[in-house]
Amino acid sequence: MTETQTPPPIALTCGEPAGIGPELAETAWRLTGAQAPFFWIGDPAHLPGTAPHAIISDPSEVAQVNAQAMPVLPLAFDGPRICGTAQPAHAKGVIQSIETAVDLVKQGKASSVCTLPIHKQALAEGAGFAYPGHTEFLAHLGGVDEVVMMLASDQLRVVPVTIHIAVADVPAALTPALLEKRIRITHTALTTQFGLERPRIAVAGLNPHAGEGGRMGLEDMQVIVPVLDKLRADGLEIAGPLPADTMFHARARKGYDVAICMYHDQALIPIKTLDFDRGVNVTLGLPFIRTSPDHGTAFDIAGQGIANPTSTIEALKLAAKLSRN
Repeated sequence: MTETQTPPPIALTCGEPAGIGPELAETAWRLTGAQAPFFWIGDPAHLPGTAPHAIISDPSEVAQVNAQAMPVLPLAFDGPRICGTAQPAHAKGVIQSIETAVDLVKQGKASSVCTLPIHKQALAEGAGFAYPGHTEFLAHLGGVDEVVMMLASDQLRVVPVTIHIAVADVPAALTPALLEKRIRITHTALTTQFGLERPRIAVAGLNPHAGEGGRMGLEDMQVIVPVLDKLRADGLEIAGPLPADTMFHARARKGYDVAICMYHDQALIPIKTLDFDRGVNVTLGLPFIRTSPDHGTAFDIAGQGIANPTSTIEALKLAAKLSRN
């Protein structure tokens, strides 16, 4: 793609039909306009009808219809949408929506993938879905073994090294090899996708006061410090390990482009406190761009038209920005 060319549209997957995904798609189309052109992949019968939609057969048709209607690449699902109640019969269609999006990106017909929330239990019951979630399935489709979850907003970017495990299990899981992989993948993505020539990386310590010289735990000295020294020797700009309690105030955040955190809540509490509605989930390390709103299916409010579209809109905008980069 040359500088004068416009990236292809974003492939927006349908997510769980019984959740808020269908209404978020329509609201996002109304509010984003030409800022982040996308096409939705799913069953048109599942859309609530709050916005016009146009059936397309190929993403190249998006530019022709996007100003008047939300472009829809149709998939046939088994059965209607029942708001708030996941249907295992929909599982194959939900999976096909994701697979189609990835295939179209690989073909160059879509610029990126933006995924609406899925319901893993329904996928497992209806299609034997064996992956813990979206991220692992996308890694499989992308042919990679190692990916990184980033939560990003205009105020902060964070990467948790360990994710959905008990806090008691974090010290054992936090190996030098894992930490190094997470940081290297993050550095590469900030350079290639976010357009940062020399990313500034801040690394949080595991223990209070980053261990305070071993008085509050040895992991910072024995695991984190040697990895950071190695990466600095390779030319990466890294600060840390830093006390996590002083990393996230406004002045500190100006000194880095991403915060690498040791466990789930250490990363997600600050970004959700600072920018709850605008946080976007970005999967780093894939051979394509993938973003997602940072929330779930919200069965309790599905179909009521009150779902907040902000995170979905931000996910689409970020996908468009990364595609241009």
